[in-house]
Amino acid sequence: MDAPKTSDVVLIGGNSHPELVNLISHRLGVKVGGCAVYHKTNRETMVEIGDSVRGKDIYIIQTGTKDVNNNIMELLIMAYACKTSSAKSIVGVIPYLPYSKQCKMRKRGSIVSKLLAQMMCKSGLTHIITMDLHQKEIQGFFDCPVDNLRASPFLLQYIQECIPDYRNSVIVARNPGTAKKATSYSERLRLGIAVIHGEQKESESDEVDGRYSPPTIPRSRTMDAGVGVPVHIAKEKPPINVVGDVGGRIAIMVDDLIDDVQSFVAASEVLKERGAYKIYVLATHGLLSSDAPRLIEDSPIDEVRLCLVWFEGDNLSVLQVVVTNTIPHELQKMQCHKIKTVDISILLSEAIRRIHNKESMSYLFKNVTLED
Repeated sequence: MDAPKTSDVVLIGGNSHPELVNLISHRLGVKVGGCAVYHKTNRETMVEIGDSVRGKDIYIIQTGTKDVNNNIMELLIMAYACKTSSAKSIVGVIPYLPYSKQCKMRKRGSIVSKLLAQMMCKSGLTHIITMDLHQKEIQGFFDCPVDNLRASPFLLQYIQECIPDYRNSVIVARNPGTAKKATSYSERLRLGIAVIHGEQKESESDEVDGRYSPPTIPRSRTMDAGVGVPVHIAKEKPPINVVGDVGGRIAIMVDDLIDDVQSFVAASEVLKERGAYKIYVLATHGLLSSDAPRLIEDSPIDEVRLCLVWFEGDNLSVLQVVVTNTIPHELQKMQCHKIKTVDISILLSEAIRRIHNKESMSYLFKNVTLED
């Protein structure tokens, strides 16, 4: 493989994930460019680029973390600074795209993903490299090319190499919404699938602001409307249940993002009650915000080899959470020594190399279907 020419490549990164920036720089053999990103006393973001970027290809590495709004402003200001300094092209390498879950219309809300996409394009970004978008349709919000890479090959490799007797496993979808991802994993590993249905969610409280007030019945000489507009029947979730056999099997839950661990622990309890003797959770983005590390650390969990072992009475259930390093986990690892990560920097490095050398990206999407 031809390494990118260092004469016209500038690799810079923000404050979100310096470790990932160094890993990509080492794999490409390109020195990280001089770029100072800091905050003034009034919390304004300041960017100072130390190297010349005129006529060069710029690659900005910035991901989403718990400090998401600062991450976004750093990315936008860095891109705009390169644009006004006559950079040839500006590629944003964003492993975890912030606000990707806000890609659908809510009650009196907005589609924030589209707003963020427009801001990125206006700031000067000419290309986006990201990974495992929450919805693939988010790519349509951008006015520039978007390469949505997949982390599934790394997680599939982990299953095959690090899970003993993985042939006795079943891929589990935590809810019906993740059934497509679970189906993709099960077809590649030639394993069965199970779906957890009836997951309890917190009910949304609506203010009394007239949104549910019944419509007035208009008076008409030609027609007497006895009823108004029909109202949708309220949904009532059935009791939580597992569709599929997990008894005496290894349950592997897959998802694109793990943030609130309580839902995963609750799903693990249901799988344990159904007879699963080992439970794994694999996700691309491990945000693990709030008190997730403390909940894991304070729970009766011990570490055995590479697994988190959960003892309850005479029953034994193994729960291991495996995520990639699209989001930094240094602070979480200080709070909980049981968090494990999988390095995906080689995939991002190869994507940068192919884009810079004007090579096809099809190899990175080999055997990727519309359902993946």
